[in-house]
Amino acid sequence: MTVEELIIEGKKYVHSTHAKMILADILGVGTLELLTILDQKVDDNCVLLYQQKIQKLMENKPIQYVIGNVNFYGYSFLVDENVLIPRFETEELVENTLSYIEKLFDHRDLKVIDLGCGSGCIGITLKKKIPSLNVTLLDISPLALEVAKKNANNLGVSVSFIEGDMLENIHEKFDVIISNPPYLCDLEKIDPLVSQNEPPLALYGGEDGLDYYRKIFLKALSCVSASFLIALEIGEDQREAIVTLAKTTLPTATIEAKKDLQGRDRMIFIFQK
Repeated sequence: MTVEELIIEGKKYVHSTHAKMILADILGVGTLELLTILDQKVDDNCVLLYQQKIQKLMENKPIQYVIGNVNFYGYSFLVDENVLIPRFETEELVENTLSYIEKLFDHRDLKVIDLGCGSGCIGITLKKKIPSLNVTLLDISPLALEVAKKNANNLGVSVSFIEGDMLENIHEKFDVIISNPPYLCDLEKIDPLVSQNEPPLALYGGEDGLDYYRKIFLKALSCVSASFLIALEIGEDQREAIVTLAKTTLPTATIEAKKDLQGRDRMIFIFQK
């Protein structure tokens, strides 16, 4: 079959954009490049793989898992059902954190820990942007850490890995703590595409969605340097509750909430110079 025939075939079952994304990924080209090779013959193995991936998409699997990677901050990260699919809001968390690091710290050999790292997209991206950072990726899931290790290797960065539950067994101090923890309430209704595919461990944060923030703040003071930054992604209705938690455990720190590009409260930054 040719590229054009496969696109036409795929469009019968899934959205045209997704059909092109899957084929482009299999062939190792950009989606726009497909238009320049419409007459190119595709070998039988690639045709079979394409058909299998179209079938997975028809079975209500996220396109990111079907393809197996996602673009985050300009870098390609492997993703599978063991890790959360990175969102645009998390890119904004990284963008703002880079600005805070620039503003708060004079040196760049800072110790950074990414809690609940999943695919490693946050910590690895920070390391790519500021190579002198000493980055540790932590997750409670060994399967998630395997994905993060592959991403670190593929993107050519040297980072450390810890299997653990937030700061529970951390006995060293960090200059920067960053996290996109699970923050959905246990009974919260969400898109079935998410709830039926992405790992519950990475989504739900207890009855009120705040369990993991409590875990972080419980040990934060003993795990940060004299000058520190804590950068957190939050649910859009959680700002007041998380600010209250932060004030209780870090009363002398400055606390700033940031909105995302949609105007929603989605980030909190806690710092002390």
